[in-house]
Amino acid sequence: MRAAPFFAPQPPYAMSAAGCWITDADGRKVFDCANNFFSLVHGHAFPPVIEALHKVLDDGTAFGLPTTSETSLAEAISARSPRLEQVRFTSSGTEAVMYAVKAARAITGRPMIAKFEGAYHGAYDHVEVSLDSTPMNWGDSSPKSVLYTKGTPVSTATEVLVLPYNEPETCRELIRAHHERLAAILVDPLASRVGMVPMDADVREVIQDCCNRYGILLVIDEVVSYRIGYHGAHATFGFEPDLVAMGKIIGGGLPVGAVAGPASHMAVFDHTKGKPAVSHGGTFSANPLSMTAGLAALQSYSMNAVARLNRMGDMLRSEITEQLRRRELPAQVTGMSSLFRLHLKTEVIRNYRTSFPSPVQKTALAKVHLAMLERGFLMTPNCSGALSTPMSKTDVQDLASALVDAIHETWKQSPWE
Repeated sequence: MRAAPFFAPQPPYAMSAAGCWITDADGRKVFDCANNFFSLVHGHAFPPVIEALHKVLDDGTAFGLPTTSETSLAEAISARSPRLEQVRFTSSGTEAVMYAVKAARAITGRPMIAKFEGAYHGAYDHVEVSLDSTPMNWGDSSPKSVLYTKGTPVSTATEVLVLPYNEPETCRELIRAHHERLAAILVDPLASRVGMVPMDADVREVIQDCCNRYGILLVIDEVVSYRIGYHGAHATFGFEPDLVAMGKIIGGGLPVGAVAGPASHMAVFDHTKGKPAVSHGGTFSANPLSMTAGLAALQSYSMNAVARLNRMGDMLRSEITEQLRRRELPAQVTGMSSLFRLHLKTEVIRNYRTSFPSPVQKTALAKVHLAMLERGFLMTPNCSGALSTPMSKTDVQDLASALVDAIHETWKQSPWE
């Protein structure tokens, strides 16, 4: 059945879900490609997660004391990523990135961080800088530090160096010029808002070399991208991070975040000998429900499961690309692994600026999003999505066909080029 429009006056309210499907308040089913903004790698109501939660729910939900469940999840993460010797849990990815930044400042004694233009790293003043800059304010060859929300102190911009994604020499020059004040370089190697294009090898080499050369901590944000490889995104891209922020899929559908790294760096959080260099706590951090759900989800996300999902992602992007070519539609899809994003342009997408939609393209994207929902497919508002393990090849083919049909319909009604 056709889904209700996402926007007013009839936004669909979710009532239940299982696997790939959400049932709304009107009883209509929607095929979910957003998966709670990429956090449900196994889809909805994943049986191993639900069964694990039923076993612990009657014992209590939060204690203010450690539980064995957090140790089990931390050990599972460290086993997959040996560089991550210690793990501290938070209640969100935003908190994980925030604590990683605070740790980097404490370790280095420096105040400044660097991040890439357009990259989203959560709702924290410093990492929001240049999140949604526009051609009107983003500067020329060297990106300006543009504040995101009203109320952010103007001084915040002076403590954030903004780097251009996939521009290695400019990155090297900017880092060299500011290295004495830089505590950390924050990297998401497959940043959705930057365009969801993998970071080029030469940029990765520059970032790693500058961190090693100047004593800057390399912080990898894997809140979204942890799913792309069994050992995490840093291993897939060949990084040697000092700290890694995680979230989303490691919670099995419940709120979660984590900051992890070598024991030498994680020591800044150690409170056993008095006041730590960085104080970390949280009323619901490492609560046994999130830890239990996360462990069940991670245990089921085996090497074979990762490989299968990645193959389906390759198939999806290939199928969409071929159908767009056959219909001569000015659009393209980017992504990697089980993640994808639509762009209504033919220009090669390399970074935030080349992915930035014109006003007409932005309006058309909103129409494509609504057209997909009317066809029974839920994507994120910017027309990106993530596959989940319950999906089949047939599901992926249906998704590709529906998306290209929605693009074609929108193009006929209001061309964007």
